[in-house]
Amino acid sequence: MKILLPLLTLHVIALSAAETPPLLAVPGKVIYESRLDTEPAAPWKAAKGRWELADGAWKGSELAEDRHGAVIRLPNQLQDFVVEYEFRFDGARTTSLSINAVKDHMARISITPKSVTIQRDDNDHEGPDKAVVFARFPADLAPGTWHKARLEMVGDTLVGRVDDLVAWGSDELFKSTKASPGFTVGGQSVAFRNLSIREASLNPGWESARATLPKPGEKVMPAPVPGKGRAKGKGKKKAA
Repeated sequence: MKILLPLLTLHVIALSAAETPPLLAVPGKVIYESRLDTEPAAPWKAAKGRWELADGAWKGSELAEDRHGAVIRLPNQLQDFVVEYEFRFDGARTTSLSINAVKDHMARISITPKSVTIQRDDNDHEGPDKAVVFARFPADLAPGTWHKARLEMVGDTLVGRVDDLVAWGSDELFKSTKASPGFTVGGQSVAFRNLSIREASLNPGWESARATLPKPGEKVMPAPVPGKGRAKGKGKKKAA
């Protein structure tokens, strides 16, 4: 029985990934898979914040002295892929699934208890490039409740999903190598579990699936007021 347990664990995660029908991407070979039920360790690299095991899941928390959201990443380079995981707000202001380019940021699903944003990131910070928001949905993600997130990237296109909120967008930047997938947390704290990263191929039915989704920019509610809810004296923070 002890020998079968690891196999059963992987099988359960694989079944969870299969529950979500493909939109842009058809999942293939497993790149990385974990229930996130052991202490954070290599190959993960925690750049900021506190990352620990709590109640059978990872917990990420921002540290005030960092003046930056908590960040933890895998060093992998990716091409076409699907990422799936579950998260739970436990008091934090925000969390994200962040994908880097080889240099600087590429794309993310940014989540607060009241909104879900799917976007192409600013890729040069100080230069002329700017983030492009494909969708920003209102949401009601109550603390203490588990939610599912999924990011599909194939070619120049991505699809982001949180529970039943789904959007897509395209950009030439997405054709380049993706790097360092990871989680970010602003505030105290967010839990994570059941992470799966798989290679992906284009879904032959993508054109039909795309027709059922909002067009990029069609569902963009106003952005939150910068600094609202933060302690006085803290400056604006860059995306992690």
